[in-house]
Amino acid sequence: MTEPLTVWAVTEGHIGTENQARGVAEALVGSGPGAVVVKRIAVRAPWRWLPPALWPAPLTALGRNGDLLEPPWPDVLISCGRRAAAPNLAIRKRSGGATLSVHIQRPYMPSDRFDLVVAPRHDGLDGANVHVTRAAVHRVTAERLAAGRRDAAGGADPARHAVTVLIGGSNRRHRLTEAIAARFGDRLAALCRRRPIDLRLTPSRRTHPAIVRILADKLAGTGAEIWDGSGDNPYFDWLAIADTIVVTWDSVSMTSEALATGKPVYVLPLEGASRRIDRFHAGLQADGYTRPFDGALERWDYAPPDDTTAAAAAIRARLRANRKAGGAMRSG
Repeated sequence: MTEPLTVWAVTEGHIGTENQARGVAEALVGSGPGAVVVKRIAVRAPWRWLPPALWPAPLTALGRNGDLLEPPWPDVLISCGRRAAAPNLAIRKRSGGATLSVHIQRPYMPSDRFDLVVAPRHDGLDGANVHVTRAAVHRVTAERLAAGRRDAAGGADPARHAVTVLIGGSNRRHRLTEAIAARFGDRLAALCRRRPIDLRLTPSRRTHPAIVRILADKLAGTGAEIWDGSGDNPYFDWLAIADTIVVTWDSVSMTSEALATGKPVYVLPLEGASRRIDRFHAGLQADGYTRPFDGALERWDYAPPDDTTAAAAAIRARLRANRKAGGAMRSG
């Protein structure tokens, strides 16, 4: 597709949903002409207390402490997160259908109202306008990993096995308890005693400080590096140089990003249950992508899921179909 595209990535600004929308938007524009515009919306009272499907005028539900969604409208609008779905449809209507409406994840409203819904397999959606992915879409690309390896080259010891640990936290369904953190820290410390390990841990915004303190205490003297939140997040660099990655069960996004490296990915089970997330992990383990972490390190190979590229291709196909239909209508 050679014509310039303007693509909006619209979310509430949460890192997980924004990275998904931006990842697909960046893959869609690629190296060709066009621009990705990130829009972070805020929903004002009383609408933030109601399901978006009940908002009578979604664009007026947005507060001025976020980005306003105003014309000129983009060629493609990619939203992610349930509160971004209703404004997406409102712009589709305002533009007279000129803006291609794409939503990532289950929209919690009829999916056939969008031009395309990109939904992971564990969401259980289907339909003529639903593109199903194996894992979550993301911003991890071969180019970004190559840059991360260059940036982190000075800190990597090729004589040691590099292990990167991506730490999430408790949510409404799963709990990263202090007891789990203590057992996890003991296993990581034992691993460091058994073989030369270059261990790096990066907590997320949801990681409770007590969890970080427990892991730091357990890993004292092992040489493990734990990102303290200051400076730039080394997340991409540490993904790039890892020989093995361990990620906590709560995060579909971090697991999907880890899989993009093609390196062995272990998942640390947590307390609690979520039908969607548990189905996601069960499917990955059954297909040979991931394994539960038990303190051992093994090597296995797999073809990394290329869900983001495939989602962008599905959007391009929908754009071509829409433009072909529009041209046929004008010529007729």
